[in-house]
This record gives sequence, C-alpha cells and structure tokens, in this order.
Amino acid sequence: MTTLSESVRQRAAAITLVSFDVDGVLTDGRLLYTERGDEIKAFHVQDGSSIKLLIEYGIQVALITGRRSTMVARRAAELGIEHVFQGVADKTVALEALCAQLRLPASVVAHVGDDLPDLPLFHRVGLAIAVPNGHPAIFAHVHHTTRLAGGAGVAREVCELLLRARDSWPFDP
Repeated sequence: MTTLSESVRQRAAAITLVSFDVDGVLTDGRLLYTERGDEIKAFHVQDGSSIKLLIEYGIQVALITGRRSTMVARRAAELGIEHVFQGVADKTVALEALCAQLRLPASVVAHVGDDLPDLPLFHRVGLAIAVPNGHPAIFAHVHHTTRLAGGAGVAREVCELLLRARDSWPFDP
C-alpha cells in the first residue's frame, strides 16, 4: 500500500459509502462479444472478496454505470451489493438520489471512476479516486489515484485504503 497524504487519509476515514464505475474500474474496460453478440466481462476475484469485506465493515457499496449488463446485475447479487444503477446517463442524479435515500452527505461518499462521465461525481464526493489507466483529463479532479489499473484489483486496493484509514484493516500481524 502506498503512503497516503494526511488529507486523503482523513477523507478515507470518513467514508461510509463507496460507489464504483464498472467498465474501466471493476473491469479492464474492454468490451468482448461472442459471435452470437453476447457481451463478456471479466471481474477480478480479489475485488469481490474486498467488496464483501467493505460491506462487513459497514461501508455501503454502489455500482453506477452508463451501460446495462446482466453480468453486472449477477456480479452485484453474488457480492451482496444492494445499490446498483445501470444505464445511467447522468451519474450525478443516481448518486444524489442514493445519498438522499440513505441520508448521507456527499462528504462521506467516495467514488472510483476512470472516464469523463465520472467528473461530475468527483466534484461532489468527499473522496474522488481514479485508476491510472483512466482518461488523462480526470487526474486533476481526484484526491487519489490507485496503483492498480482498472480490472486488476482496484476495489481490493480501495478496500484496503478505506479500512486502513479507519485503523480497521484486519490482516496486519
């Protein structure tokens, strides 16, 4: 785990909800199709166990994505993610509705994204996180960039960041 600035550590310690974009964050962003036209997505297994750990430690998880996929719904169900927004044209509307429903201020929300549709969320949340293979225009608008690329265990890295900031990482000797 890389050393965090005090500002990022404080922001991370306050997080009670983390939203993830899907394509380019929980996947590597490639769209694969079979000859029949079925879409295929690859999710990292360590992201799954880490998302379950976040939920176990009281941090709610949401998926907010511009695309629709039965695989995203299936993966969310497998992991116990209750808040899933697919086919979202304006991610800000989805996040603001979720915050209103959960009665959470934006200051306790983190968003992990990789592309221009994530920019409005980065400006609203308490902790904005990008992946290093994201669009170059986003990096000036985030508080933290993960070491791992999208699809390579980003949720696992974010999980450790958030739990270490709370002094709750359960795997230290």
